[in-house]
Amino acid sequence: MGSMDALLSNGYNNSHRAFLQALLAHGTVTFEQLQSILAAIFNVANGGDGETRPDQVTQEDVQAYLEIASDAASLFDYEIRSTVHQLTKQRIYSLVNTTSDPQTQLATTYNPEELSFIKRVLDGMFDKYNTPRMEALAITEMQAIKFARPNRRQSQSQMDGDEEAPTQTSTDKGLKHSEVENVLASLLEGGWFEKSKDGFYAVTPRALLELRPWLIDMYNDPDAGPDEWQRIKFCEACKDIVTMGLRCSEPNCTLRLHDMCQEAFWRARRTGSCIKCSREWTGAHFVGERAVTMTEAYRRGRRRSGGRRSTLADEVIQQQADDAEQQEALEEESVDEDQGDE
Repeated sequence: MGSMDALLSNGYNNSHRAFLQALLAHGTVTFEQLQSILAAIFNVANGGDGETRPDQVTQEDVQAYLEIASDAASLFDYEIRSTVHQLTKQRIYSLVNTTSDPQTQLATTYNPEELSFIKRVLDGMFDKYNTPRMEALAITEMQAIKFARPNRRQSQSQMDGDEEAPTQTSTDKGLKHSEVENVLASLLEGGWFEKSKDGFYAVTPRALLELRPWLIDMYNDPDAGPDEWQRIKFCEACKDIVTMGLRCSEPNCTLRLHDMCQEAFWRARRTGSCIKCSREWTGAHFVGERAVTMTEAYRRGRRRSGGRRSTLADEVIQQQADDAEQQEALEEESVDEDQGDE
């Protein structure tokens, strides 16, 4: 009760309550949307005595309301956080649940089979299609459909491990293709996923704000060294997660930058070489869907098919994986030969 008393003494009133409800309804908002929300609240509060336009709402007005509303939300394990979209650079604000994982948050919207599918899609983004040589961190609808049903071998191993207690996976029949499409559309509408013009699904800034601790816990190795490759990567400049950005051309190097951070980062260092491995920084190696779409193989495939080949991304990723295996085999042969010469 003391926390609520402190909140009320801080000036929390019906205007702040309306502001918080608007945030809850929107999920994610831009600064311009916050200006419109506050203008409407101000106009109701002053009873029609003068009209406040959205562009008259200042940064200070917005910040003051955000702080008080965030204090109120914290009583219910929520917090207002903000981040900048990695490509558009637009700042967004989101009311974030600070205590739960995606399954808990999405359980009110999706049934168990759909939740399992969403987890498999996240595994696809952050595991299967996220390797040291190609950090796509995004999937196409065709790739998502492959996750419609649980992996049989995985399911069987779980069943063999504990026959007494059937797991969710063992009873998970998966989704039909039409159901996959519906879930993806729902995730787009709910602000969890976004879809690019090239048809790739990726997590939104709101999802990164909300799921950051869970993503790190789920996909990163807590015992890995500071320069070891990890599935969840951070911008060397701003320290936020990078799912769309730039990377060093050296596959084993861990330097990652957001597009919007790189100019100031390099200007401050007055060098064109990677600060971790000293290789030249090209700005032409990518994190996110561009890791796929900027390859010559993808561009060539798009030209030949007129952009209609739905399996193209898979083909490019598979080709890259094959090339990586060949490269590793050649490197191993070279090492063996050197040791033989000795």
